[in-house]
Amino acid sequence: MITHFLNLEWKQFTRSASFGKSLGLKILMGFFALYFIIIFLALGVGMFPMLKKIFPESDPFVMFNSFIFYWILGDLVIRFFFQKLPVMSVKPLLTLPIKRKKVVNFVLGKSALSFFNFLPLFAIVPFGVTLISKEYNVSMVLVWMLTIVIFTLINNYLNFIIESLSSKTELSFLPIILIAGGLFALNHFGIINISELLAAGIQSIANNPLFLIIPILILVGLYLFNFKILRDKLFLDSSLKTKTQEVYASNLEWTKKFGDIAPFMQLDLKLLWRNKRPKSSVWMLFLGLSYGVFIYPNPLGAMYAFGGIIITGIFLINFGQFIPAWDSGYYKMLMSQNIRYKQYLKSKYTLMTLSVIILFVLSIPYVYFGWKILLAHFAAAIYNIGVNTYVILLGGSFNRKKIDLNQRAAFNFQGTGAVQWIIGLPLIVLPMGIFGIAKWLFSFEIGISVLIFLGVLGIILHEKLMKFITNKYLNSKYKMIAAFDQDN
Repeated sequence: MITHFLNLEWKQFTRSASFGKSLGLKILMGFFALYFIIIFLALGVGMFPMLKKIFPESDPFVMFNSFIFYWILGDLVIRFFFQKLPVMSVKPLLTLPIKRKKVVNFVLGKSALSFFNFLPLFAIVPFGVTLISKEYNVSMVLVWMLTIVIFTLINNYLNFIIESLSSKTELSFLPIILIAGGLFALNHFGIINISELLAAGIQSIANNPLFLIIPILILVGLYLFNFKILRDKLFLDSSLKTKTQEVYASNLEWTKKFGDIAPFMQLDLKLLWRNKRPKSSVWMLFLGLSYGVFIYPNPLGAMYAFGGIIITGIFLINFGQFIPAWDSGYYKMLMSQNIRYKQYLKSKYTLMTLSVIILFVLSIPYVYFGWKILLAHFAAAIYNIGVNTYVILLGGSFNRKKIDLNQRAAFNFQGTGAVQWIIGLPLIVLPMGIFGIAKWLFSFEIGISVLIFLGVLGIILHEKLMKFITNKYLNSKYKMIAAFDQDN
């Protein structure tokens, strides 16, 4: 059955509409993985002499154990933000005579093969070999290495439990902050010296392998708890259950002033207000607006353009990069209606343009840092409206990944593909480069004038650009429908 599941996952991967783009991104991620492997290898090889040099009076083995608490804590936080449970498309399997426990065991077992679980081995094994070469007891070192592997797997399954708790809260990152921050604070302020207790525990297990039963029991307990959570959700009708709650409808009558695009604007505004994932685009406004506090006290070179683009275009970037994936859940129905695609795209353009104008007005107080800041924000706003809105819309014609609107927003990379990574170059790097070169060759004012000129040119050519972008979407219409119909 496991072989059959693996075969199904391979077919799902190769037959996906986003296979080509996903493959390219996976190759890129492979290079990142190779980079971290080299780092961990270097760390494992150099750890013993480094600890001996820094702490000449202490045993490097004991000192290494004293830092394991911080490694476990950091590993748990990184896993929360970047590691997801490797769920397979189980709904078709629920109508077949396959026991649910086999499906759940396969999913949980597959998670144990995560890169996050293998990466520490590239540091642990070289360090263990060094210890043995330094005439440490071989059996003690082997038990110690096995203990670290078990702790790694404990982190693996603990992460999924924390994620299941996070999915029930509006602030999805709150549980991991409370857990990691609380443990760190208890240790840092000396309330409970967790690092020393954990180091002593690991040392005891290494000296007496019978104590290894304790972390093994913890690991089994976490596995069974995860098993129960997944098995309870593994029903055919679980996706049909809906949570009933009172909805407070907003007055969107003002949108009718925009004519035939009003229905689409209302749809987008309701989407932003009622769903977890797109709501993050609204919360990011406050983060974007506060960004200038960190860069404007001592701005350098092209940072004026960078700050202006980010502050006035934070909504444009966060919301726009997933057009039309926000509507992927009902895209097929939307495209079956008697609507003009130009109206659909114009509503997105109008919403992004309004956000840029509002953010520019809200950023006016940054004039406190100098008139250049206000001028840079004005130029960046014009550039965002006249250039970046079209870049975002054009990039959307290549989107092929579905988005679940009800998934947690923080560090959720669902729907993120190569398009979202590549589009950052023309959105941010290009205006920074244009402004930086013009400022270096001529002056600050010339750099600002170039950005304004490009923005105004884009506004003048609005109809031609929108016609070109609309045709791109029409050519990709059926590819998008087929891609959004897939869950992987």
